[in-house]
Amino acid sequence: MGGDIQGATELVRDLVEVESPTGHTEGVLAVAERVADAIAPDDVRFEGDHLLAEVAGEGRPLLVLGHTDTVWPLGTLASMPFRVADDRAYGPGAFDMKGGLAVLVTAIRTARKHRPLRVLLTGDEERGSPTARGLIREAAEGVAAALVLEPPTPHGALKTARRGLRRFRLVVEGRAAHTGTASDGASAIEELAHQVLRLRALADGDRSLSVNVGVVQGGIRENVVADHAEARVVVRVADAGGSRRLDEALAALDPAVDGTRIRIEEGEGRPPLERSAGAAALFAKAYEHGRSLGLDLRETASGGGSDGNLVGALGVPVLDGLGAEGGGAHARGEHVRLSSIPVRARLLARLLEEPGV
Repeated sequence: MGGDIQGATELVRDLVEVESPTGHTEGVLAVAERVADAIAPDDVRFEGDHLLAEVAGEGRPLLVLGHTDTVWPLGTLASMPFRVADDRAYGPGAFDMKGGLAVLVTAIRTARKHRPLRVLLTGDEERGSPTARGLIREAAEGVAAALVLEPPTPHGALKTARRGLRRFRLVVEGRAAHTGTASDGASAIEELAHQVLRLRALADGDRSLSVNVGVVQGGIRENVVADHAEARVVVRVADAGGSRRLDEALAALDPAVDGTRIRIEEGEGRPPLERSAGAAALFAKAYEHGRSLGLDLRETASGGGSDGNLVGALGVPVLDGLGAEGGGAHARGEHVRLSSIPVRARLLARLLEEPGV
């Protein structure tokens, strides 16, 4: 086991010390190239900031999903260098998800035999994979299932469902006026305040929706009635029903302040990943393999999204959270538990070997 952990440490160090923020092509591709070199695929293709590799095997192919980008800007490594303390390896992206990539590499290297694999590493997952969607659809075509190397929960649980995410700008146009003669003005900021409260109320009593108004801006001076204001909003939806209710609520928004107009500009999002019979069967197999490895695996739904949401929307069974254990994703205490990498790799290897997946 000591050798396993030493190998895991070296793998994670190698990946963490390549800074790969979303949008930094050189970094995300350098991480992808390291993974490709380590798994020695039969075919490999780079498209934009993404990697699609094929590994030969027997039977219907499996899709193995990961991402090479992190939320950390270039230069973070100087103040957050890779370090090991006890069983924890720290550094930007160690948990999300370079530890998961170490699990992927180790599993493919050690699986006795496996199904044909399509290994897809996206380079902009942290922004919702806007440039990878065509490649995701291509990679998912004809596969039996998708196995996602995102981190598990803090207690090691796997994920068979994830909330979807909708991003949009709520834009309000008003009519400017001097505050001393404001009778002919129409405040976009006042109208935006009404709409923000309406959006927040959408989640009241509806557990399938959560709303966050994260950025608000508007106006030019304190003595001018604002003719423009906007908010950037994220709504997370648990299922297709929640998405429909959100659509109906947005269509019903109308101005409360005379003389103002509102519009919604929707951005990239992710559909909800709803638990399917195929995902439940995948978890059942993982649970049995986990028991033989000393893992008491649990199944859960996650409030966050992943590329698994996009694959699940294509009708492919998805099992997510197969990466390394740890904590502190997107925070300065981000870390991966090194001892979890060998055992999680053995779990993934057994799923790759499983003829019935």
